[in-house]
Amino acid sequence: MFQNHDISRDAFMLKGRLARRGYDWWWHSFTGTHAVTGERKAFFIEFFAVNPALGGPEPVLGQDPANRKAGRRPSYLMVKCGAWGKDARQLHRFFGWDSVDMGRGVPFSVRAGDCFLTETETRGSVTVTPEEAADPARMCSDGSMSWALSIRKETAFNVGWGASGPMRALGAFEMFWHAEGMRTAFSGEVVWQGERYLVRPEDCFGYADKNWGRDFTSPWVWLSSSNLTSLKTGKRLTNSVFDIGGGRPKIGPLALRRKLLSAFRYEGKPYEFNFSKFWTFTRTRFDCREEEDRIVWHVKQRTWLNRMVTDIECDKADMLLIRYESPDGEMRHNRLFNGGNGRGTVKLWSRGRLVDEIRCENAGCEYGEYGPPSP
Repeated sequence: MFQNHDISRDAFMLKGRLARRGYDWWWHSFTGTHAVTGERKAFFIEFFAVNPALGGPEPVLGQDPANRKAGRRPSYLMVKCGAWGKDARQLHRFFGWDSVDMGRGVPFSVRAGDCFLTETETRGSVTVTPEEAADPARMCSDGSMSWALSIRKETAFNVGWGASGPMRALGAFEMFWHAEGMRTAFSGEVVWQGERYLVRPEDCFGYADKNWGRDFTSPWVWLSSSNLTSLKTGKRLTNSVFDIGGGRPKIGPLALRRKLLSAFRYEGKPYEFNFSKFWTFTRTRFDCREEEDRIVWHVKQRTWLNRMVTDIECDKADMLLIRYESPDGEMRHNRLFNGGNGRGTVKLWSRGRLVDEIRCENAGCEYGEYGPPSP
């Protein structure tokens, strides 16, 4: 069952060959409420590790001209955080591996400076000056954010054998995915640009997952929301969440056709659309596109018994062109749109009967394809 929790998949994965040419990250996103005005704001926090075996006392930034000329691949722990909305920005803090305390067991833990992350807690701070942000090698904006949060991962999306121990040992896929908390309750506070926001389990609409591997996928697609309302009854769905992710998986050098994995827990009942479970005869078609002022996702999936159609959009003004470099030091994704305020609908059928049409809000959303550098 996709709802089976497995915290071993959240462990640090950069061992063997991946230690010299691999990345691993833990992603968290959620919504907070301004402590005074009540304004709602969506945030994200990510701990991103790359090429630890190449590291030392200082972080090696792969986009630095001197490092590129010398052929040095990136090596660091990057603590990435930020917010979406009218002042959307991403902030990066880099640590050399000699300064990182990485717990390599289960459950995992990461500590660097005042930044800390486990399955159940995270805290930290990132401040980037305008002068630092002007350096393209840092790949970020200027600003400041600090946080102290507890984490309770309530619903998992376990993709099954595709990220199992044997498949990880083989390095079968170029990019692995596990969502231990596709529905996650965060509690605590964030200080964003000097303003305090409260994060509450009942309305944070939280999400937590991880990816790891040798490189990223293109296209890159992600959609998820737990702020869901039935359009049949008008009632909030308090025990529901969906998660969609993927693009074009690669097994070794072989790129498969465009495929997505998805799961929908609808008021406790599971519906899964997973191409790796071939016996379900999962079929997927999707169209993601960049329009003048928004990004649009249209995803159609079916199995022998069930069908799901997802339509989400997000204003580009409310999103980030999120920045990552691959373990080989290249930046192939230059228009990777990432947001936390997507909106739209999901229609779900079972055995030919419409289960529900659902309004989605506060949706995490991502889309990008490899292309030339952005102007």
